[in-house]
Amino acid sequence: MCYDDEAKPPLPPGQTGAYHAEDIVLASADGNQFSAYLAVPEQSQQPTVQVIIYPDVRGLHEFYKELARRFAEIGVTALALDYFGRTAGMSSRAEGFEFMPHVDQMTLNSFSADVHAALDYLRMQYDPQRPTFVIGFCMGGTLALLTATNPDFKFAGVIPFYAGFKRDFGGSGTALDNAERIIYPVLGLFGGADPGIPENLVRELDDRLDKAGVSHHIEIYAGAPHSFFDRRAADFADASADAWRRVMAFIKGEKQPESGVMA
Repeated sequence: MCYDDEAKPPLPPGQTGAYHAEDIVLASADGNQFSAYLAVPEQSQQPTVQVIIYPDVRGLHEFYKELARRFAEIGVTALALDYFGRTAGMSSRAEGFEFMPHVDQMTLNSFSADVHAALDYLRMQYDPQRPTFVIGFCMGGTLALLTATNPDFKFAGVIPFYAGFKRDFGGSGTALDNAERIIYPVLGLFGGADPGIPENLVRELDDRLDKAGVSHHIEIYAGAPHSFFDRRAADFADASADAWRRVMAFIKGEKQPESGVMA
């Protein structure tokens, strides 16, 4: 798993404001009910973008709820969703949760139905024209790349943190297998010392996105491990701060900062 129960997202740059956050339950078109967590900036901040957060392999646990709150503090509506409503119900995703039997039952089609439900909720509750970005971590990063091939979602862009390239959900192919089918802009963020995601595969993703003709930026942080984006990881605070800057530039449609810590 990416994050244990003690992990905390790094603090974002800039001024913070008030927000409202709550646990919610969403329903997919196929009848599945699943947990989600919604964080909304106070009215005066007037959000112009929103993000859907795909968690790591454990599903919706506290790290991602806090990440949603951090986005809301800086004026971005955020919805974090859970993966396992079909097989695990809405039980706790705390550290003792046995997630792998449920991961093994996931398919890209069933997950996509849940993404549709999250998008429908945001677009009905708020401005239906508001740009929606996806940010995913580890398995969620893989799913961000896979769902970036679906034209129905009309994402503004996807942001995979340390996306893996080996997992195949129900025969849909890996993220690399599908990379040339991606149609939305990509900001990929990776650790250069991540043994599970070799740099040559990250470079291959970059090459395949070139072939797809899709706008993208891939950043590899030299010496940073998997899950470096953690407030406790003081040695990689510069990488985390740079990642936040890149995420915010990406969702604001601004030019990416010059690489200062990239391998």
